[in-house]
Amino acid sequence: MPRGLTVDTVGPVDVAVISFDGNRFNGEVAPALLELQQSGTVRILDLTFISKDSDGAVSVLEVEDSAAAEAFERVTQAEFDLLSEEDLATVAAGLEPSSSALVAVWENTWAARLSAALRDSGGEVLLLERIPRGDVVQAITALDEES
Repeated sequence: MPRGLTVDTVGPVDVAVISFDGNRFNGEVAPALLELQQSGTVRILDLTFISKDSDGAVSVLEVEDSAAAEAFERVTQAEFDLLSEEDLATVAAGLEPSSSALVAVWENTWAARLSAALRDSGGEVLLLERIPRGDVVQAITALDEES
């Protein structure tokens, strides 16, 4: 088990699928993830790359298996394997030809203390939803136009 990860103290865990049209993935994502992890904001639990070529053939590469993923070596401390083969097949099926995706699973360590307090108080999250970036940009633009 990764150091410091226990049932009683684990924060909320998220998964994200980030697509890259035209397989234009570059290494700039790794330093950003590493910075978040080093600051204690998140703990990366699992990372997988999925690539679909122009003929539709799919390649699934775990971070430790991929030469292209060398930049991510310092990000993952231990493979937690929360992503099943079925999960990855679903992501791959949704990819357009000549594209790729990074599938990342992380613990929101910033919220671990609050999560434990809520559990200890008998609290239960009934709804948690991310507001799409476009909606936030639109709201900020509207505020700027009012001023």
